[in-house]
Amino acid sequence: MVASLGMPALAQDKTKVGFVFVGPVGDGGWTYEHNQGRLALEAEFGDAVETVFVESVPEGPDAERVMTQMALGGADLIFTTSFGYMDQTMNIAAKFPDVKFEHATGFKRADNVSTYSARFYEGRAVQGHIAGSMTKSNIVGYIGSFPIPEVIRGINSAYLHAKKVNPDVEFKIVWAYTWFDPAKEAEAATVLIEQGADVILQHTDSTAPQAAAQAAGNVITFGQASDMAEFGPTPRVSSIIDNWAPYYIARTKAVMDGTWTSTDTWDGIGAGMVGIGEITDAVPAEVKASAEALRDQIAAGDYHPFIGPINKQDGSAWLADGETADDGTLAGMNFYVEGIVGDIPQ
Repeated sequence: MVASLGMPALAQDKTKVGFVFVGPVGDGGWTYEHNQGRLALEAEFGDAVETVFVESVPEGPDAERVMTQMALGGADLIFTTSFGYMDQTMNIAAKFPDVKFEHATGFKRADNVSTYSARFYEGRAVQGHIAGSMTKSNIVGYIGSFPIPEVIRGINSAYLHAKKVNPDVEFKIVWAYTWFDPAKEAEAATVLIEQGADVILQHTDSTAPQAAAQAAGNVITFGQASDMAEFGPTPRVSSIIDNWAPYYIARTKAVMDGTWTSTDTWDGIGAGMVGIGEITDAVPAEVKASAEALRDQIAAGDYHPFIGPINKQDGSAWLADGETADDGTLAGMNFYVEGIVGDIPQ
């Protein structure tokens, strides 16, 4: 490097930013939106940044190899974009103290490791409201990925808000044990539809459940992580959209100007990190209006999706009337709320 010869670093030295993706960038969901954030980074800074990415990296030892290669390749900042990369991120960050790491949806931090996530449960509240209002069978199917707090929070939030508008609603949950596997996701959707579900919610990343619902007919769905608008106006009647671009731009700028510090960020609808995709005209006008009102209340901070009275599944009290859940409990949520049938897999 020129600077090592006693000369100043070249002004055009690029900031190199790496991304470790759990799925393919074309998954249509989670990884697609993270990659959109990466592309926004390039558009924002132009020649001042160079981005690199590796897609479809399994959560395990192979993730450490990929992170190590990025660090050795000169990355100044590395975003590791799945919960299952948490320990690997911590291990590699300890070996490369001069590299900044950002881990999505995790809770372990270090001087050179930040964490960031979105309050997806806020979007789930809006989805649950629509689902409970529109189901005719009173059975809502939910495809879970892994039984981690993020997914359990989403199930609870959707259920509570479906139940508020429809006391007879029942949730059936199928665990796919994958973030992205179109065949498994389609099978899970089909099983739920065969069990009577006429609404399918998903916390997996492909559009396969949308296609399965479309083939079945008379089933509504919601886009997950990405808009999945190609399946609108039905079965997909709305979506949760993860908007990572502003965060990626801000954190890269912090590395560039030397102000980066280890932080934890957890933003929602109000901050723009969680978007609610267009609610289509397949949703009755009064339901659409009340769903949009709920979205706006959450965004303004006037309403919290977890406000008491709420009991845990076993009937024990959790939140008193008017009491809202604290972030610590939400971050580690490992229980269902009262009314959900079935056990959380261990």
